[in-house]
Amino acid sequence: MAKKSIIARQAKREAMVTRDAEKRAALKAAGDYAALDNLPRNGSPVRLKNRCQLTGRPRGFIRQFGVSRNMFRDMALAGKIPGVTKASW
Repeated sequence: MAKKSIIARQAKREAMVTRDAEKRAALKAAGDYAALDNLPRNGSPVRLKNRCQLTGRPRGFIRQFGVSRNMFRDMALAGKIPGVTKASW
């Protein structure tokens, strides 16, 4: 599991991105890049990282389910993800 501080930092960035989205879009449309530089860097959507919702793991993220590969496997084997079964042939 990721450190709590990393998860909190990511949550703070997500909040800043949603808060500043309209302002960023307006400045980009106007072409005012000087004012865009004055906005906080963490408000940029590029700085967001896909992380597992359960553990905060940044690698092995499965976008369709929002969890890492480890949690996906555990949940699939436990039957917590509908329609997902272990392959057998």
